[in-house]
Order: sequence, then structure tokens, then C-alpha cells
Amino acid sequence: MKRSENRILTTHVGSLIRPPDLQEFIKARQSGGTYDKAAYAACLKKSVDDVVRRQKEAGVDIPSDGEFGKAISWSQYALTRLSGFERRPIVAGANPFAAGADRARFAAFYAEMDANDPPNTNMESVCIGPIKYTGHAELQMDIDHFKAALQHSPAEEAFLPVAAVSSVIPDRKNDFYKTMEDCNVAIAEAMRDEYRQIVDAGLLVQLDDARAAVTWDRMSPTSSFPDYLKWLARQVEIINHSLEGIPEDRVRYHVCWGSWPGPHTTDVAFRDIAELVLRIKAGAFVIEGANPRHEHEWKVWKDIKLPAGKVLIPGVISHATNIVEHPELVAERIARYAGLVGRENVIAGTDCGFAQGPLLRRVHPTIMWAKFEALAEGARIASKQLWG
Repeated sequence: MKRSENRILTTHVGSLIRPPDLQEFIKARQSGGTYDKAAYAACLKKSVDDVVRRQKEAGVDIPSDGEFGKAISWSQYALTRLSGFERRPIVAGANPFAAGADRARFAAFYAEMDANDPPNTNMESVCIGPIKYTGHAELQMDIDHFKAALQHSPAEEAFLPVAAVSSVIPDRKNDFYKTMEDCNVAIAEAMRDEYRQIVDAGLLVQLDDARAAVTWDRMSPTSSFPDYLKWLARQVEIINHSLEGIPEDRVRYHVCWGSWPGPHTTDVAFRDIAELVLRIKAGAFVIEGANPRHEHEWKVWKDIKLPAGKVLIPGVISHATNIVEHPELVAERIARYAGLVGRENVIAGTDCGFAQGPLLRRVHPTIMWAKFEALAEGARIASKQLWG
């Protein structure tokens, strides 16, 4: 895994805004309609090639494929790559994606937000049979397109983002295994196939895990904080089980508090979960740090030591606002972290993905690229300050 040995490197969380022509094919895939598969494959290949080139032009050192090959969201995509699940309509008024303490406190705000941007599913996923990984061919297509793009636009390093076990098919239900614990372990062992295939292809694998932190918001109305920490500790064990046999320095772990544009007043403090997060057998930790609910948490690293040999990838630009950060502010944020964990251990990143699903975006595409340019310029300013 690359480190910032001579300058601050730049990267991001992974998911990028899909171009309109690719979205038309994705709509057909989602609806189950017919479409020209050869034309889709050609469009996908060109789209990945273009987005990797654009990342390089914007100054991103460690790019992704934008998650362009996924026809569903960053976590629900696993439905197309795992056996054993069935989709059922959610009972009216019982949508788990519309639950949480923050939603209860700001019900009027969320009602207004949902009217314009409804929760992205009205279906629930139920395990009804053995869970096995079946997505090898689809994943290989993602890998092939990405590596072909990297031939045209070489990078310092490159990564593919996938869901961590705790975030795979969130709010899943189990009607097959003896216990939900057994179901979760089966998911871990199946997803290991995906993680290994990416690493075996010479790419970094990034495990995305919003569910690790967001679950406290879901649990807090009815459960105690020790209950949540117990749950999270077990999720860490299961994630590490999924990573068995995979070198730590080929793994990035991303934790965030969800990407929705809400108040986030009930987010768990990073300080309260940092020790558990750092138990993940990963070489790099990708953590939100730019949004106004969590920016102050850079101070956590005054008291908590980044383990030896690890890399910290803090968010220094936000995915959730159309305001483009000033490069001087980006540099200031980078310098804070470098002063606490060492300049060589910091890679500048984003808070989250700019598109949590192929048809959903948080900012306008032109603004996404402007933010990457600000990220790169901020990293250059910080590098001059830190290396002289």
C-alpha cells in the first residue's frame, strides 16, 4: 500500500456520479426490462475509461472505477452477487430505512426530505437459502474494465470499493439459518470470495461500512450504548473473519455516518468507537472528517494512536454540499492530521461517495470534479508546508 513518502497523496471513497448514457442502461437493468447487453458492456467500458481519466486529470492519485458496474446501491448490489436471498415488499409503515433517532427528532424535516428524495427501496431482503458468492463473472468484468482504464491512465495505486459484511444488504432478515449470527457468518465467508478476487487482481479492496456507525442511531431509542458496543465488537470479529488470508496492506476500511443530508444529531462519537474500528485487519482507515458534525474529531488522534504501519485517509472535502472547499482549508485539514499521526501516514480523501446509488447523486457532476481539483490543490499546498 502506497504512503505519502514525498508528498500528500489523494484518493476518495469510491462511488462517483454515473454519466447519463450509462444510467439509461442501469434503469433497464433495475426494472428487469430488455436491453442490448453488448451495447451496455461497451458503454460501461467507455464510462469507466472516462472516469478514471477524469480522476487523473483532476489530481486524484489513487482512483476507483466509480462503482460503475453496480446496478444497485453500494450495499444492496450484493443481492446480485449472493445466492439465498428473496425480495419482498415492505409492510406499509415498517420501512427500516426510514427509522432512527435522528428521524424521530426531526420528523417534519425528514417528511419533507423523503417527499423529494424517498428512501431508495420499498423492498426487504430475506435469506431463504444457503448463502454463496455467485458474482465472480460480474466482478471480473468490473476488474477487467478498471484495469484496462488504468492502462490508459496509470495511477499510483487503485482500489475497488465493496461492502463490508455488516453493511451487506442492510436490514436483511433471516428465514433460513438457525440464528442471525449464523447468517452473518455465512455472508462473511461468501464475501471473502469477492475480497480475494479483487486483491488477487492486484488492486486494493476497500470495505465500505456505514452500518457500523449508523446502527447506534437505529438502536438508541430502545437499546443501551453497551448493547451497541457489544454488537459492534462482534461485527468487527465477523469482518476480520471475512478477511482471513488477505494481506492487511491490501485492505482499506471505510467507516462513515451515512451520507444522507440530515442533521445527524444522534451520530455516535468517533472517539467512542475508534478503538473497535482500529481492530479491523486493514492497512488503511478511511474516516469522515470534513462535515460539520465530525470535523472536530481530528482531535481524537491526540489521544488515540494510529497503529504502526497503518495509513489514515481522513475526509478533507465533503460529498454532501455543493460548496467547493477552498484549497487552503483543505491544506489546513491535512496538516492537522499530519501533525498528529505523521505526514507519511496521511492520504487526503473524501467523507463518502458522491453517489450512493447509480441513479442518486449528492452534488452536481461539475461540482464533484471541482471538489477533486480543490482536494489536489490542497494536497499540493500541504505538501509544500510539510516537506518544505
